[in-house]
Amino acid sequence: MSRALVPVPYRDLSRAGFDRLPAIIGRAGEQAAWRFIEFFAATIRNRNTRATYAQAINQFFAWCEKHRIHTLEQVKPVVVAAYIEHHPASAPTVKQHLAAIRMLFDWLVTGQIIPMNPAASVRGPKHVVKRGKTPVLTADEARHLLDSIKTDSVVGLRDRALIALMCYTFARVSAVTNLRGDDYYLNGKRSWIRLHEKGGKEHSVPAHHNAEAYLDAYLDAAGIREEKKSPLFRSVDNRRCLTANPMTRTDVLRMIKRRAKGAGLPSSTCCHTFRATGITAYLENGGTIENAQLIAAHESPRTTKLYDRTGDEITLDEVERIAI
Repeated sequence: MSRALVPVPYRDLSRAGFDRLPAIIGRAGEQAAWRFIEFFAATIRNRNTRATYAQAINQFFAWCEKHRIHTLEQVKPVVVAAYIEHHPASAPTVKQHLAAIRMLFDWLVTGQIIPMNPAASVRGPKHVVKRGKTPVLTADEARHLLDSIKTDSVVGLRDRALIALMCYTFARVSAVTNLRGDDYYLNGKRSWIRLHEKGGKEHSVPAHHNAEAYLDAYLDAAGIREEKKSPLFRSVDNRRCLTANPMTRTDVLRMIKRRAKGAGLPSSTCCHTFRATGITAYLENGGTIENAQLIAAHESPRTTKLYDRTGDEITLDEVERIAI
């Protein structure tokens, strides 16, 4: 194999910036190159995680090249530690990048490309979170947003149904964009939503009556109710007509930013806002953290608790007791 950069025959890596293999991998030979590609193809099944890890590793190897570290043998624990120490990103991002680097080198070790993992002994920054930072809307603000969307077009009906679905099912945006027609189905007399969450988990939630009404209005207007194997939420073309292609996460984010601006809501409103908003509204109305965990398909109630902002107002009231 040439010691120069070589093309990467894997689309998800190209999305993350790997149009060609990093030079440090190319110099290690053909076996190392294929082992590198197999790391992303074989060990990481979630496409979003794959792209995120590819970006992290791309940045690390670019940093190595900049600091004249040109071979895998030169990557020692002190090199990885220096990279982590001077990483400009937030603590959670740095920890994620270290995890990606550590996993890659573990894979190279088991493939007999290198004798030891230089990232194994490197510790990341401490980061303890007891309260999430996701921007949350009040129930009234969420209601105002839904009511502000004009429903005289199929695009408006689609946007209202999508935002409502995220609020009422606590779904991640990737789960919503992956929905197909047969994921909205009748079980007895009630409609249900089948969500395909990260990690390959399939998770079904009864449809809230508002979500059901909004989805039915959208499907009837779009004329796609019987297209069971097609995307549920579709992108639009230049004529504002639905295509056969699903919306991407970026499409949804742009839509949410536009709708939030039109409703006079904070610019920080994002896709994840509605997961946190739904959980908070549920808990404020007497729901339990255990049931919120089940609806959100969280592994631990501690994760669900990060989305609970019901204590914010109580905390402010208590602070105001400091009568100075």
